[in-house]
Amino acid sequence: MLHDILMVVIGLIIGGVIGFFVSKKLMTKYLKKNPPINEDMIRTLMSGMGRTPTQKQVNQMMKQMQKYM
Repeated sequence: MLHDILMVVIGLIIGGVIGFFVSKKLMTKYLKKNPPINEDMIRTLMSGMGRTPTQKQVNQMMKQMQKYM
C-alpha cells in the first residue's frame, strides 16, 4: 500500500520535471522563430517618442532584445 502511493508520488514529480523542461525548450524555440518584437515595431516606438531612429539604433535595440532571449 505505502509502496504504491510512493511510486505514484515519485511518478508525478518526475513527470512534472520532464514536462517543465520540454515546455521550456518548446517555448524558447517558438520565441526564437517568432520574436515578439521586430524592427518595424522598434521604429514605430521610437517615432512615437519623437525620435527618428537610425538603422544603427534599430540594430542596437534588436541586439539587446535578442540578448535576453
